Amino acid sequence: MSLKIFDKPSTLRSNSYDYIRKFGMLAAFLLICLLLSLLTPNFFSLQNMTIVLRQVSINGILAIGVTFVIIAGGIDLSLGSVVALAGVVAALFAHPGDYPLLAPVVLAIAVGLAIGGLNGLAVTQGKVAPFIVTLGMMTIARGLALVVSDGRPVTNLSESFNAIGGGNFMGVPIPIIIFAVVIALASLLLNQTRIGRYMYAVGGNEKAAYAAGVRVKSVKMIAYMICSGLAGLAGIVLASRINTGQPNAGVAYELDAIAAVVIGGTSLAGGIGTIGGTVLGVLLIGVINNGLDLMNISSYYQQIIKGVIIIAAVLIDRKK
Repeated sequence: MSLKIFDKPSTLRSNSYDYIRKFGMLAAFLLICLLLSLLTPNFFSLQNMTIVLRQVSINGILAIGVTFVIIAGGIDLSLGSVVALAGVVAALFAHPGDYPLLAPVVLAIAVGLAIGGLNGLAVTQGKVAPFIVTLGMMTIARGLALVVSDGRPVTNLSESFNAIGGGNFMGVPIPIIIFAVVIALASLLLNQTRIGRYMYAVGGNEKAAYAAGVRVKSVKMIAYMICSGLAGLAGIVLASRINTGQPNAGVAYELDAIAAVVIGGTSLAGGIGTIGGTVLGVLLIGVINNGLDLMNISSYYQQIIKGVIIIAAVLIDRKK
C-alpha cells in the first residue's frame, strides 16, 4: 500500500514534465502573442503577421538546418559566413542577361553543400571537435566571401533573382513559401525516413548506434550538408531581398538560429528535438522582436531579452 501512495505523486510529476515538454513552448508562444496584442493593437493585423513571417523566414531556414546537426550531436557556427558566401556567389551569376535564374540558385546551394561536406569530413574523419571545425570554417567562408567579391558588394542583379526575396506568389511573399516548403520537407525527412531516425540514434547514443549497425560518420556528414545547404538557400533569399551580394552579411546569424533551436526544445546534448519546436522557437523570437519594435523599444533591450530567453531555455533543457 505504501508503495502505491508514493508511486502516484511520482507518476503525476512525470506526466507534468511530459506535458510541459510537449506543450510548454506553445503555451508560452500563445501567451506572449496575447500579451503583445493587448499592448499593441496592430499586432494581430494581417499586414503585421505577414511582416513577421517574412522577417523570420531566413532565420527559420537556418534554424531548421542546424536542428539536424544538433539532433545528431554536433553544432555549426559557420552558418552566418556561409550565408554571406552563398549570397555573393549567387549575386555574381545573377546579373541581367548573363545566366538563367537556375544558375545562381544551384551554385549557391552547391557552395553550402560543399562547405557542409568539409565540416562533416573534419568532424568524422579528422575527429576534430565540431565547435572548433565550424569556428574555423566561419572564418574561412567569410574570407572567401571577401576574396570572391573583392571586398565589395555585388550589385546589378536581375529582376527574376530579386523576386525570390522580394516578390509574391498569389499574394504570399515568396520567402514565406520557401520557408514553408523547407519546414514540410525537413519534417518529412526527420520523422518519416530512416536517415532521420538514425540522426536521433546517433545524437542520443553514438556508441549504441554504431553497435546497432548505423553508419555514424555518414549520418553526421548528411546532417552537416543539410545544414550548410540550407544556409546556402538562406543566402540566396537574403541577397535577393537586399538586392545585393554582401560579403559582410549574415554576421551572428548562427547565434539567432541556434537560439531558436534551443528555445524550441532541441537538446544541445543531441538526440532530442523536433522541427515543429524549432519553428515555434523562430516564431517566438520573431514576435518578440516585432512586438518590441511596435512599442518603440530599443533594439538593445531586444538583445537582453533574447539572451535571458536563451539561458532560461538551456536551464529548462538541463532540468529535463
